[in-house]
Amino acid sequence: MKKKVLILGGGYSKERSISLRSSKAIIKAINKIYKIKFCDPCHDLFSTIENFKPDVVFNALHGRFGEDGYIQSVLDILGIRYTHSGVISSMSAMDKEISKKIFIKNKILTPNYIKLKNNNENINYRKIKNYLDYPVVIKPLNEGSSLDVYICNNKATLTNNLKKMKNYREILIEKFIPGREIQVAIMGSKKLGAIELRPKRKFYDYKAKYNSNAKTKHIIPINLSKKNFNKVNQIAFKAHNLLKCRGITRSDFKFYKNKFYLLELNTQPGMTNLSLVPEIASYYGVDFKSLIIWMIKDASKNR
Repeated sequence: MKKKVLILGGGYSKERSISLRSSKAIIKAINKIYKIKFCDPCHDLFSTIENFKPDVVFNALHGRFGEDGYIQSVLDILGIRYTHSGVISSMSAMDKEISKKIFIKNKILTPNYIKLKNNNENINYRKIKNYLDYPVVIKPLNEGSSLDVYICNNKATLTNNLKKMKNYREILIEKFIPGREIQVAIMGSKKLGAIELRPKRKFYDYKAKYNSNAKTKHIIPINLSKKNFNKVNQIAFKAHNLLKCRGITRSDFKFYKNKFYLLELNTQPGMTNLSLVPEIASYYGVDFKSLIIWMIKDASKNR
């Protein structure tokens, strides 16, 4: 009898459309191997689980609700095996301040930052100038896919861009690090490999990630010395373990003046045709179908 796999996709976050694209690719890869059912948790999640009785839930959700520990806690309560990281790891990685504090404590370079607890609070521009200096990057504390991320070159652009983010309760203002965009994939206990991105846009934003018309250049193998290649893979592996992640993760770096700065760690990387983890895996000998099967076999309860 085929194992029953419930694919969770869509969801409530701003990354809904990317999650649906990931789900579609996953289903196409494994629908002849497993008994598959798709479920958008916006509609009848509990009744679907009760009726289908899945052996494994493949969590293809991105962003809030799916990547921040919420759905993981639901699946833990229901006692169902699921993919990717567990409650605390997911929450810690999604909250950019928590993960940064863990990185800093463990001597992993990450850009300096200031957190705005409330976007309506009086902004200390002098502190921003003195501690971070321009340019700075502003981003929501707990969104993914570079949604609502802005590079601000001065006080005026910072003020204008903050006005666009009134819906966010907490915002991170981070020192902008120039340099090369390096992404590293971890697969369980294996350092899977790395890829470099050269976006045509100002930086590797949402459109650069998911719109083929953006013509972001993907470079693999990357042009790094063996020492630096091993170093960035080791930092990603260290971050993966510090956050007690499971399954697949992707860490995003800037490489500047021979130093790697870890920007953030993603516990549920995309699985679309433009996604980086499948591309890295494929280059290093793990095709897309094998990658998805590995993730399903790796699934467990209370991760």
